Amino acid sequence: MELKVLSADERHAKVLLSGASPAYANALRRAMIAEVPTLAIEDVIIYENTSPLYDEILAHRLGLVPIRTDLSRLNLREECSCGGEGCPSCTLTLSLEAEGEGMVYSHDLRSPDPELTPLPGIPIVKLREGQRLKLEAEAVLGRGREHAKWQAAVAGYKYYPEIEVLESCTGCGDCVEACPKGIMKLEDGRAVAVNQEACILCRACVQECEENAVQLRASDEKFIFTIESTGALPPLEVLRQACRCISKKAERMIALL
Repeated sequence: MELKVLSADERHAKVLLSGASPAYANALRRAMIAEVPTLAIEDVIIYENTSPLYDEILAHRLGLVPIRTDLSRLNLREECSCGGEGCPSCTLTLSLEAEGEGMVYSHDLRSPDPELTPLPGIPIVKLREGQRLKLEAEAVLGRGREHAKWQAAVAGYKYYPEIEVLESCTGCGDCVEACPKGIMKLEDGRAVAVNQEACILCRACVQECEENAVQLRASDEKFIFTIESTGALPPLEVLRQACRCISKKAERMIALL
């Protein structure tokens, strides 16, 4: 089994998984979505709220704000030495105090830790002149299978496309015109496939080729993953944590044998 990073930035990544089965690819996808822990606001104490939003709606909006997470420094509450009572090792306490007129954003939430902060620029509520908002919020680790607010990323995959142009190709260019992604090109009087990873397996090139010179197959051993992080963790870190989750589950199953 092999992983190759095709592209990556702070929020998005594209990865090629080779030598795996569809069952393992789907397990990896599900682990990224449902098993990787992230921080999210769980409890909100509202001291003053004269904004247009009810307390419950305000708390719901706060719960969906992604918070940058460092899994090496935090524990799940059920695994923490405090027994789930809430301590700096499992709970991040945020505070917010704002007064109108203006929009209250996610970055107005104050964190005692500069590395564990809400992603900026997310609108929470708009205050008019004289309206006030004062609250405290507790953020804890959780998993996407418990609630969508803890989902680390949106992840999906497609089968790796394998395009072969046979010797019977006459270079007519029909497949080039039919391809919506611009993958097929003419070189030296024959069609060739470039950047096969971008193929969406629509088979337009195969259908338009009267000589049946273009062959398209979807490999069941290679998969292209697209990972879009919520911002709580980098996308490649989400992938690493998902692999660890699968490994730990496999070890527990072996121990039961």
